[in-house]
Amino acid sequence: MGFKALCFALLCVLFASHIYVPIPGNIEEYWKVMALDTAAKTCTFMALCFENIGIMRYEEFISVIFKLDYTQPLSDEYVVVTDTAFTDVPVRLYLPKRESETPRRAVIYLHGGAYCFGSCKQTAFDFLNRWTAIKLDAVVVGVDYRLAPQHLFPAQFEDSIAAVKFFLQDKILTKYGVDPNRICISGDSSGGTLTAAVTQEVQNDLEIKHKIKKQALLYPHLQIIDSYLPSHRENEHGIVLTRDIAIKLVSLYLSKDKTLSQAMKRNQHMPLESRHLFKFVNWTTLLPKKYRKDHVYTEPVLGRTNYSLPALMDIRASPLLASDSQLQNLPSTYILTCQYDTVRDDGLMYVSRLQNVGVQVVHEHI
Repeated sequence: MGFKALCFALLCVLFASHIYVPIPGNIEEYWKVMALDTAAKTCTFMALCFENIGIMRYEEFISVIFKLDYTQPLSDEYVVVTDTAFTDVPVRLYLPKRESETPRRAVIYLHGGAYCFGSCKQTAFDFLNRWTAIKLDAVVVGVDYRLAPQHLFPAQFEDSIAAVKFFLQDKILTKYGVDPNRICISGDSSGGTLTAAVTQEVQNDLEIKHKIKKQALLYPHLQIIDSYLPSHRENEHGIVLTRDIAIKLVSLYLSKDKTLSQAMKRNQHMPLESRHLFKFVNWTTLLPKKYRKDHVYTEPVLGRTNYSLPALMDIRASPLLASDSQLQNLPSTYILTCQYDTVRDDGLMYVSRLQNVGVQVVHEHI
């Protein structure tokens, strides 16, 4: 009995040491963040253990956890909530019940989840979209795009742009009582990637009549060509999401080639012909000085891989690679970045690039 207790105690110590990451003392709601981080790291630890012993893949286990949080489309006294589809893309609609004498504004929301997990049906996103509909008296559309690794890039973008184009039609806007001049699109994390990419597509497509009025990007992931930015280094063992897990998930999003994640960890995943793109993500010029700190720029090693993966150079996967002429047409933009976030610098560089071409940007950093 004593030996079993000792083994159990040692296992607990090993587990705690594996998932423990010091939480910076200046973070607001410290205990909530610590609880969230512990839960996330525990799930990650279990998922990796199951994967290593052959029970199930990492992404399958995490997906099961996410699906436990899905909700039904429940209407209330303020909002009618329905699940439907826009051109075969599942969406959840939130329509205010209150009568309106004028067409309403609309918000299209693309959820986060590292391209592999999540849904607009999750409790948090359902609550957010419901709250937005009530607070703004707006029609809200949550898009349930396909997920990796079952569906690789660009499936997520294709679903998102298809749903947005469908919604922007005159007959659909009229059906839901939406003012075509007051349409916003927003997304968090990987949903922020899709939001930025969809907005670029809509604003630069001359065949799309109605445009996006505003975009809101919440801690967005905006590039995959440089995996060793200052925020990647500072948050390598970061809160909730580590650099290694972030790279693993991006790799699952882009390709079935298992060598991609290892190449990305070494920042040696880009082909020789991508050299001209690095000016768009050069953090030595695009990051404010206080975020560059004393980090030294290390140029990525190019041409070390044998695979051909066009997605690595596709602006739909890396909106930061868009040219200045493409960015000039973007609407006024809100960008939220977080200090202790692996993808912090993506958002900061996008702020700089948009401001440099004259786009109105509101940036909030927490």
